[in-house]
Amino acid sequence: MTKYAVACAVLFLSATPALAAQCGGDFESFLAAFRREAAGQGVSPRALAALDGVTPNPQVIALDHRQGVFSQSFEQFSGHRIAERIGKAQRMMHTHAALLAGIERQFGVPGSILIAIWGLETDFGVDIGKTPVIRSLATLAHDCRRSQMFQGELLAALQIVDRGDLSPAEMRGAWAGELGQAQFLPSNYIKFAVDYDRNGHRDLVRSVPDTLASIANLLKSFGWQRGGDYREGTANFAVLAAWNKSAVYQKTIAAFAERLDGR
Repeated sequence: MTKYAVACAVLFLSATPALAAQCGGDFESFLAAFRREAAGQGVSPRALAALDGVTPNPQVIALDHRQGVFSQSFEQFSGHRIAERIGKAQRMMHTHAALLAGIERQFGVPGSILIAIWGLETDFGVDIGKTPVIRSLATLAHDCRRSQMFQGELLAALQIVDRGDLSPAEMRGAWAGELGQAQFLPSNYIKFAVDYDRNGHRDLVRSVPDTLASIANLLKSFGWQRGGDYREGTANFAVLAAWNKSAVYQKTIAAFAERLDGR
């Protein structure tokens, strides 16, 4: 379940410079212009090779154009999502208790919040998506609706390749370009992904420690207060807007975590 697809109100946190390849028109010409700009931003030929043979994905455009305002109530959205996952979430809290305690010591974010987000996003890593991310981002960058934003995300995806975190083949995710078990957009991956298992790669596709620590790092970066309440109306609840701008989604995270904390 992607944040983008669920809420249509995701906070895109682009860490990349503005790019200005001309959107629309011939796709190959657009990619050629983008390659030149990306090379100027320091992207290596090896990473740029990920664009070789990329073609537009009409299904991505169709899905993007069908986005509407999120209209379900909190009760409609949260009820079955929490009920279907609470048992597994409790087991995950137990299985990863030592890991979660270590992450909380470092970042100040409780395990219940991390497990709730992990479960809501990808059912604890089961459903991370199968769409080639670079193709999706190139398609959305070429489309003129939000070209500059998605050019930034495409550049960040190539920077992930350059950094050695993931290969282009490993970059499969949601249709709008979110990656891994926490569904990070590439710009957020660049800014907040953590190599918590210390294997030399920030791997949010396969590594549970990296995934959970990266969620915590993002929330800490936006002001999460160690030991603070996270119920609606608190400062920590407000930080959940950095994860998803939908109030219903924020409330669902908090309600899920409360269940895990036995409230």
